[in-house]
Amino acid sequence: MRIGTDIVEVSRVKTAIDRTGKAFLERVYTETEIGYCELGKSRRKYESYAARFAAKEAFSKAIGTGIGENAHLNEIEVLNLDNGKPVVRLYGETKEYFEANFGGNEIDISLSHTSKLALATVVVG
Repeated sequence: MRIGTDIVEVSRVKTAIDRTGKAFLERVYTETEIGYCELGKSRRKYESYAARFAAKEAFSKAIGTGIGENAHLNEIEVLNLDNGKPVVRLYGETKEYFEANFGGNEIDISLSHTSKLALATVVVG
């Protein structure tokens, strides 16, 4: 079992989005995540973006790579099931790396945020 945790200041994510807009969003988030945060499914847009950013970092820590060669931000997707439970979906090289090194393991995730901070914990096991 492996665990990763990350905490992000909501204001830093808001500043990055406000400053670089679509370029930042597309580099970090999937279309589905952007839709969730932008189109009213999330009551707290910037907090939701920050929580997803923290989740991506926490996932990369749990698998021991950090963000980089084997884990790419926009290939780690954090969605919510109808009951609100967050889940992680992987794509591209990140998915290939995970399957090759952690195949058969589940990914559990917990997200939390205030107006100032977002926290994510990921357990792979």
